Formats: sequence, C-alpha cells, structure tokens
Amino acid sequence: MSTVQITASRAVWDEFVSELPVGVLLQDENGVVLAANPMASSLLGDAPACDDSGAPLPSRADLAAQVLRTGSPLTFPMVLPHAQLWAEYYPIVMRAQVLVLLRPVQSDVPHSAGLLDALTGLPGRALLLDRLDQALIRARTQGTLASLVLADVHRMASVNAAHGFRRGDELLTVLARRLRQGLRADYTVARYGGDSFAVVAEHANGNGEAVAERVRELAGQSVRLGGERVRPGVRVCWVTSDGEVPLHSVIANVEERLRG
Repeated sequence: MSTVQITASRAVWDEFVSELPVGVLLQDENGVVLAANPMASSLLGDAPACDDSGAPLPSRADLAAQVLRTGSPLTFPMVLPHAQLWAEYYPIVMRAQVLVLLRPVQSDVPHSAGLLDALTGLPGRALLLDRLDQALIRARTQGTLASLVLADVHRMASVNAAHGFRRGDELLTVLARRLRQGLRADYTVARYGGDSFAVVAEHANGNGEAVAERVRELAGQSVRLGGERVRPGVRVCWVTSDGEVPLHSVIANVEERLRG
C-alpha cells in the first residue's frame, strides 16, 4: 500500500473543519479549549449543560482527565437550553489532549442513538453504564455517593415455559413500568440484561439499602398475566461507592453479590 502524502495547508484544513456539520473541539488535559470550529462555539454557547436526566455534567477538566486516564472514548448526551447534543470524547494520549465532537440531534437524545431497550423503553446497558460512570465522577468530585442496585427476575424461565414468551415479555414490561413510576425521577432505571434491571441512585449520605428495598417491594408484587396472577421471584443486591473505585469494580462487586 502506498503512503498518502497529505499536503493540505493549515488554511485549507481550517476551512474544512469550519464547514463540518458537527462541532469540533481540541482540549488539553485540564479541559482548556485549544481550538474550536464555529459550529462548536454556536452549539455550546454560554449556558450550563446537563445530561438528559437533568443532572449537571462534570467539568471539562474532569471529563478530559477521565478520558485520558482510561485511554478510552466516552460518549454521553448533553442537553442545553437551545440544543440536544451527543458529546464524543476521544483521547489523544501521547499529546495529553482530547478531541471532542459535538453532534446535534433533532429528536429525543436516547432514542436518536438507539440506546433505549426496545421492549421496556428503559435505558439499555450502554446508557446505564454511561450514567453510572457520570454518577461516580460526581461522587468523587463533589463528595457524594452513588449506589448501583441490580434486580434479577430469576423465575423468568418458568414463566416463559408456563405462559409463553409473549407473557414473559409482558411481565418484564410491567416490572419496568412499576420501577420507573415507583422510584424517584432523578434515579436511572435501566434494563441491565435479559431478566434483570438496574437502578443508579445518587445521594448525599447513607447507602443503597433503602433503594434496594424499594426495588424489591415494587418488583416483587404479583402481576396478572392473562387470567392468572404470577409473583415473580426477584433477587436484589446493591453496592454504594464514593467514586474512588473504577466503574468495572463497582459492577463486578454487585454482580458477585447477586450470584452469591
């Protein structure tokens, strides 16, 4: 394969970037903007940004530090008074810089990227992990706590066998609705896997026990499937973190408890 020689001048490159239909930012490790195209400036403005749950986003410095520390890209929804965006952070580790792409969307942010579970309408695993990661960042930087609660419906196989998969899907849909309506609006309720749900809760003190008990109460109630009432067997476990441990450790901890 021959080597392609790039001979475009800086002026040509700047013109190209300025005409892109996405915002482009280059930040240093402290979140300081080194360069930006007009689209980025127009999209961001001066208003504070939050995620699609209404929670304020971490600072640019915190986001840049996280991406450079992990060496992995990070994508999350960014909601402004005048726009809804997807913010994509890409680490340039060797230069200690971060490339940020801002992509405007015209519809609901989670739906636009297919991050909602098709059956229940709840956030799927990818969006859940992003929400948990952001909650851990806030816990670490603001001195709060974040709890992850997992609820496993361990009788789904028998429900499907006795009532059919359509009724099994109906059971999951009912449980999803109960959890979403029965928990605080600022909690993230997600479908974690085929037969399990997850809740991310942020709080100033205490732990996730009260949230876990509420999840157990809501998910453990009987559900009418056809002409019969079925009580799903639900096992609930939780873990609370101050944000000082990585995301994968929090998940591994609560999954181990759920299996134990």
